[in-house]
Amino acid sequence: MKFLPAVCAALILTAQLSSAPERPARVFPYSYHLEELPDGLHLVTVPTDFPHVVAVYIVVRTGSRNEVAPGHTGFAHLFEHLMFRGTEQYPADRYNSALARIGAYSNAFTTNDYTCFHTTFSKEDLETVLTMEADRFQNLKYSEADFRTETLAVLGEYNKNSANPSQKLREVTANLAFEKHTYKHTVMGFLKDIQDMPNQYEYSLRFFQRYYRPEYTTIIVAGDVRPKAVRDLVDKHWGSWKRGDFRPEIPAEPAQDGPRATQADWPDRTLPLVSISYKVPGYSDTGKDTAALEALALLAFSPASDLYQKLVVRERKADELSADNPLRVDPALFEIRARVKSPADVDAVRESILETVASLRERPVDAAHLTAVKKHLRYAFAGRLDNSETVADILASYVGLGRTPDTIDKFYTQLAQLTPEDIQQAAAKYLTANGRTLVTLMPPEGSK
Repeated sequence: MKFLPAVCAALILTAQLSSAPERPARVFPYSYHLEELPDGLHLVTVPTDFPHVVAVYIVVRTGSRNEVAPGHTGFAHLFEHLMFRGTEQYPADRYNSALARIGAYSNAFTTNDYTCFHTTFSKEDLETVLTMEADRFQNLKYSEADFRTETLAVLGEYNKNSANPSQKLREVTANLAFEKHTYKHTVMGFLKDIQDMPNQYEYSLRFFQRYYRPEYTTIIVAGDVRPKAVRDLVDKHWGSWKRGDFRPEIPAEPAQDGPRATQADWPDRTLPLVSISYKVPGYSDTGKDTAALEALALLAFSPASDLYQKLVVRERKADELSADNPLRVDPALFEIRARVKSPADVDAVRESILETVASLRERPVDAAHLTAVKKHLRYAFAGRLDNSETVADILASYVGLGRTPDTIDKFYTQLAQLTPEDIQQAAAKYLTANGRTLVTLMPPEGSK
């Protein structure tokens, strides 16, 4: 599960200083410094207890959500590729050689709400890494031929992913559930747009100039570091970056006025997939809804749930059952998914899920079960914080939501205060037929 931060103004904060009244013990144990540079760039520095190693995560708050130009979906993901094409000072070969020389690991990923570039290395190489990263974020340069090569690589990636029935289900669900909001397309984008990408070199230059700007970017440095030294290096290498002026108008999704359903046909043998999704609000740590939906997903659909024990363990009609409450900037989908062993059992599995959802709306959950789930979520999160790379990765997700690291403890405070009635209220408010999208992926008739 991932949560996210909103970046504050020119302040240096330490997470240990809090004037809040009685709150549960902090689940995020590290002090951090959050700063805003004059150009709008944000810097989060987290000294950890793990010696010698540093992780730098650079979050650009630009994901598929920002792809508002018609016919140009998939460009946030494309730049995950293009950013490794190099600059005049550090062409791709020199950049990769430098990383290999210092034994660094570097990669990137794209989500609906942000793109993240990350590198893990020894602490003595911090300036080398920040120098090269500053160069490519400010001076990326690629030829039209390089651009076409990367767009074809993205098409190849799409084709590879499309061989997975789950990817097909994901595409169909998003396209059916959303009418106007950019969550309508997946991070990969619409196929027709990916096929046309090789012709969009000029647009790609505009995309980079719009979004790869300091006001969209946060640098997270976690590990064996000192905040003052990190700030000095960032000032030195990133201080001349120019702020941009582009602000996308993300289209608001109209309220759904009734259930939606469709069947996706898979051309080859596969197990049927059932997806039942509901519109839920964007992430918030100021009320209980986000925490309630997170707890609800485990309460009702995890391996410890009654429904899982019925469908997977006893009746063996499904071999997978889960629910996901994705934490997004804007209203998104709470999704329940099952993989069914036989097409003959699809209707029964679907009805069992809908009956469970109805019961969540109608009566409170068991208090002892809720207490166990709250403890599990808290301890599972705390157990992940065993290295600097994971600390930076977790913080990246908060930054990507436009939140500060303090949102972690705010969320777990909300979680600790949940009651069975809170779970019931969230189910009654959001898990309703009017906001439901149901997609069933089926193999060819007669296949086994």
